[in-house]
Amino acid sequence: MIGNGAISNAKYPWFVLTVTSIGVLLVLINYGMINVVLPLVVQQLHAGPVEASWILLSYMLFNTIFILVFGRLADIFGRRKLYLIGFAVFTISSLLAGFSENVWMLIAFRIIQAIGGAIVITNTTALLTDSFPIRELSKGLGVNVLVSSVAQLIGPVVGGLLAESLSWRWTFWFSVPFGIAGIIFGLAIIRPDPDRKQTERMDVIGSVLVLVLLGSLVLSLSEGGVVGWSDPYVLIGFVLCLLLFPTFIWFEKHIPYPLLDLTMFLERSFASAFLAVFLNAVARFSVVLLFALYFQAVAHDSTLSAGLKVLPETIGMLIASPIAGSLTGRYSARLLSSFGLGVTLIGLLILAISIGPAANYWVLAIGMLMTGVGSGLFMTPNTTYIMTHVQPNRRGIANGIRSMLQNMGTVVSTAASLAIITSSLSPSLKQAVYAGTTAQMSEHTVAEFVLGYKAALIVMLLATVCGLVASLLRPGPFVKAKPTVKSVQ
Repeated sequence: MIGNGAISNAKYPWFVLTVTSIGVLLVLINYGMINVVLPLVVQQLHAGPVEASWILLSYMLFNTIFILVFGRLADIFGRRKLYLIGFAVFTISSLLAGFSENVWMLIAFRIIQAIGGAIVITNTTALLTDSFPIRELSKGLGVNVLVSSVAQLIGPVVGGLLAESLSWRWTFWFSVPFGIAGIIFGLAIIRPDPDRKQTERMDVIGSVLVLVLLGSLVLSLSEGGVVGWSDPYVLIGFVLCLLLFPTFIWFEKHIPYPLLDLTMFLERSFASAFLAVFLNAVARFSVVLLFALYFQAVAHDSTLSAGLKVLPETIGMLIASPIAGSLTGRYSARLLSSFGLGVTLIGLLILAISIGPAANYWVLAIGMLMTGVGSGLFMTPNTTYIMTHVQPNRRGIANGIRSMLQNMGTVVSTAASLAIITSSLSPSLKQAVYAGTTAQMSEHTVAEFVLGYKAALIVMLLATVCGLVASLLRPGPFVKAKPTVKSVQ
């Protein structure tokens, strides 16, 4: 076994990248698989529309919250220890999730999975930033995005294959070998953290406020599409969210060690980059889920066929990510990220115009491909910009904020999109959509369902426009961007 002390300084960053790549594969392959096999899980565990949506949303919600929490903990206690704990938590919960006897057991294990995944994802970018010299960081982050794209590419296919040949349970058990490998390689390769000052304290109250705030928002978004937007519980959730947001902001301003470092948002450069992260996630992250459901519910494709049909988006990211990594040293994040959002905008426009009961698949494929290319061009330069313009002792929390906003956008995108596309359907037809069994839909109902898809895509398109504006408003030139040298001393 290779000892981490025996690895030369020149090779060490690339060994760390190997470990973090296993972590990215661990988390994102599983995420991609569950998006495709959801109808089979719903059928076999007899889940209703609410339970079906919460199989997805429970993971996203808790992952979002704990990404911010563990970003803070990593800065205080060290990344290596937490990263290995994250591997262990995700691996064990994946094993147990495969043995779930009912939908609520599965949701419970998904929540534990989300906590482990949050630890892994939060530390990935920070570990790379700590390890790579500044001149090579964009290459390392570009490979990281590339690995993410590969994981998202093979996730739906592997999920479809496992579900059809074995069982949906194997989509969870499949993650176990990756987790074991990650723990072994992490122990062998990642060097111990330098001594850190542990005088800072965790913001427990802020963490609880974020949990309740986001939980009420997601619950209202998901329930509104099922029970109606005027339902008292839905309205209470929205009101609670509106009240808690300013409360959280006020509290974070008045404590010495806040969960969310609001001073980062006072700089226009960081505020623009963070806002663009959130809006890009709102715009893109539910595309694969929505079209996996579309191909199974409307086109009556099998799980495997639907998994193959949604590949163009991740292929687009796979193509664009290394290109973005190589261009980041020559052009500014302002130019590359904005151009990427513009490409995503065109892709969503194609999807919104083309979607229909008899839509041409190849036109939809072009639209999905362009959304993937756009996101691939956006993510690497935007992440590099954030991580190279923050002080080293704040990288964990900066990356935690970035990951939290990305996941928050994913939660909002998923909850809102599912609510929009099913809002006009009866409870029984909503159940049929999640189960992928809509043969009983009339032609009129299918048309209404597709109209919901158009509405969801238009909302995602508007989010992209706002993200593009935010990205363009960041200061700086369009070419020959150079990171702040003092941030890596």
